[in-house]
Amino acid sequence: MNFLPDKRLGFGLMRLPLTDPRDASRADLRQVCEMVDLFLENGFTYFDTAWMYHDFESENIAKKVLVDRHERESFTLATKLHSDFFHSLADRDRILHEQLRKTGAGYFDYYLLHGIEEGRLPKYEEFRCFEWLTEKKEEGLVRHAGFSFHGGADLLDRILTNHPETEFVQLQINYLDWESEWIQSRACYETAVKHGTKVIVMEPVKGGTLARVPDEVKDLFRSHDPSMSVPSWAIRFAASLPGVMAVLSGMSSTEQMRDNISCMKDFRPLDDAERGMCLRAAEIINKRIAIPCTGCSYCTPGCPMHIPIPAYFSIYNEGARERFEGRGWTVNDTNYELLSRNTGRAGDCVACGQCEGVCPQHLPVIDYLKDVAARYE
Repeated sequence: MNFLPDKRLGFGLMRLPLTDPRDASRADLRQVCEMVDLFLENGFTYFDTAWMYHDFESENIAKKVLVDRHERESFTLATKLHSDFFHSLADRDRILHEQLRKTGAGYFDYYLLHGIEEGRLPKYEEFRCFEWLTEKKEEGLVRHAGFSFHGGADLLDRILTNHPETEFVQLQINYLDWESEWIQSRACYETAVKHGTKVIVMEPVKGGTLARVPDEVKDLFRSHDPSMSVPSWAIRFAASLPGVMAVLSGMSSTEQMRDNISCMKDFRPLDDAERGMCLRAAEIINKRIAIPCTGCSYCTPGCPMHIPIPAYFSIYNEGARERFEGRGWTVNDTNYELLSRNTGRAGDCVACGQCEGVCPQHLPVIDYLKDVAARYE
């Protein structure tokens, strides 16, 4: 099968619909099957999972909704090795073979070292993971090797220089983070292009942030093309970049799937005026965002107080936007109290630091939880 997907939209199996919103392992399999079938029927093939997604159930879900129901050569599947879960050379193979068992895939079309940044790179180097991936390719268990990345452009340049065998890199790219000094979307993308390394885009809608934009941004987009949805602008912004082989969307409903397909099935890149409009939208949104959380939920499984951190941050951000726009009381003001009845509250945080250690955005989560507690408790 060709290295590059036939179409650029990828299905990220990290934000699937749930039957119980409090239990990430309880995916709505009926709806996910419907989404998978719709995705394939429209000519899309790229699926992305990982060891810890959906409380370590995403790879099992991939088997039930995809591998067991469709011919193996009709799709491509990616998964990842995360540095938190191997502690010896043998662990690397143990995890890979367990992933093959869980998915039933036989091999992985794409395999990534997961979430590389300055603090995690030494472990991947110590355990020779780049060389190990080359060996897995030679054994036929992996077809294409790369890594996902959460660092700065200088570090990315160093890694790609030292490991020219890297076929692709997965980067956080969206119009909101394009000029971010911390995320460095543009600088990292340009670094990959300089090395001739293909790019997979993650967080194109920034965890839903770019689907829930201020009215001023909605009006900006609608004035140009009222037929296009707000999130479709974010998907197309990322997909329009040369060298991008896939844009991963963590679709959480069949409705979201249909919307993404509508703008990507017969894909048309943004022109210069449309790109400029997206960057103008970023300026407007950045003035209103209090906590730049993408909702990846890496922080929640290890929280000893069972605090739904991304959900609280989403509530806080929505409240900040409403206050910025001068609104009075809205239903958002009751959401925190409703959610916290069956979970840990923001004020229950014991400052253990587990959340900050795994946050791909490197957010000061503990301080932000204090802000949430001060606002709602």
